[in-house]
Amino acid sequence: MRLGFVGLGIMGAPMALNLLKGGHELTVWNRTAAACEPLRAAGAAVAETAAATAAASDITFAMLADPEAALAVADGPEGICAGLRPGAGYVDMSTVDAATSAQVAAAVAAVAGRFVEAPVSGTKAPAEQGTLIILAAGDRELYDQAAPALDLMGKKRVFLGAVGQGARMKLVVNMIMGGMMTAFCEGLALAGNSDLDPEELLAILEAGALANPMFRGKGPNMIAGHFGVAFPLKHMQKDLRLALALGQEQAVALPTATAANDRFTAALTAGDGNLDFSAVWRVWDD
Repeated sequence: MRLGFVGLGIMGAPMALNLLKGGHELTVWNRTAAACEPLRAAGAAVAETAAATAAASDITFAMLADPEAALAVADGPEGICAGLRPGAGYVDMSTVDAATSAQVAAAVAAVAGRFVEAPVSGTKAPAEQGTLIILAAGDRELYDQAAPALDLMGKKRVFLGAVGQGARMKLVVNMIMGGMMTAFCEGLALAGNSDLDPEELLAILEAGALANPMFRGKGPNMIAGHFGVAFPLKHMQKDLRLALALGQEQAVALPTATAANDRFTAALTAGDGNLDFSAVWRVWDD
């Protein structure tokens, strides 16, 4: 099966590489052309446009930064839909809102293509390891056809029904993660101002019911002031903003997510958007 991949950023590049390692013929494209070179060196073909990527592929995957990028790459000039053959598939793994996903699905349907949204839960290391969690919705036949490729990128995949359900689930997951991170920062700040050892706080959390991979993986680096990017802070703030919009649409009060978004917005305003999302700690640590 001939595959395509567009969007070779922090997440997309290792995901595409896993498709190559799985033995698939792969064509790639990225808006910044230099990002294609490591994939070319690994054996991928490099297309001139997103449309050319789709034209060369039975299924094209995408991992893009935000709703604006997702729409532009899908339906803009020389976008995916301009090259998608009738019956070919487009699997958008970007994190967007349900309305954006529906717009992309409509654009794909207009050229007789098939569409699945498949946002992922996980950051850079799971993308490299092929252990993402894939939250899919849309065309069930395409989902089943894409399953072997999805399994090269993720350790678990779920099919959630109609287009929009994958997008909504991903926003709920990231909303919870953003709230957990800000609560963690508050705990670190309160411990530090109370003359408590933050390393001891981490050990206590790890020993009890609050133990989790995020605190375990991020905590020591946060204390040391290291924020090497695995998931950019600007993307977490975007996801919180989209989750709050979903809450308003569904008439669900989200006071904790609102407070978390305030902190991430402050960090974004301070210029930390390109750091890891754990750099929200700097709002307390400054």
